[in-house]
Amino acid sequence: MSDTIDSRLEALGISLPQAAAPAANYVPYVISGNLLYLSGQLPMENGTLAVTGLVGKDVDVKGAERAAELCAINILAQAKAALGDLSRIVRVIKLNGFVASAPGFVEQHLVINGASNLIANVLGDAGKHARAAVGMAALPLNAAVEIDAIMEIAL
Repeated sequence: MSDTIDSRLEALGISLPQAAAPAANYVPYVISGNLLYLSGQLPMENGTLAVTGLVGKDVDVKGAERAAELCAINILAQAKAALGDLSRIVRVIKLNGFVASAPGFVEQHLVINGASNLIANVLGDAGKHARAAVGMAALPLNAAVEIDAIMEIAL
């Protein structure tokens, strides 16, 4: 299965980055039993925050959807750091998507589709998940999007 995941990543032109270190007093992931809890990931690209501001004011839906894709790539990078091999993912249980939203912006679900689609495209059936897509007044470092994840893993 790892070859399939790697080939899907390659076909999508995705090279997983080095997993980001925590920026405060928390850990990037916790494994409890057969569950992997991944801390919130920001839209980091090449070591910098790629998409900032309020969606619906500073960032359009397409740009925010790209931010969600970057968050998903960083989720996969953290999962690989935690597990050593993405083929240990049995199922993505849930993604929680947070969108820094301008007043009146109501398309958070479209933004988080960027992450949902990427995860499903990379992991196949194991990537189909429940999720939440919520608007926030602000996110850390002025990020436009933050996403965390819960995954079932093979022990």
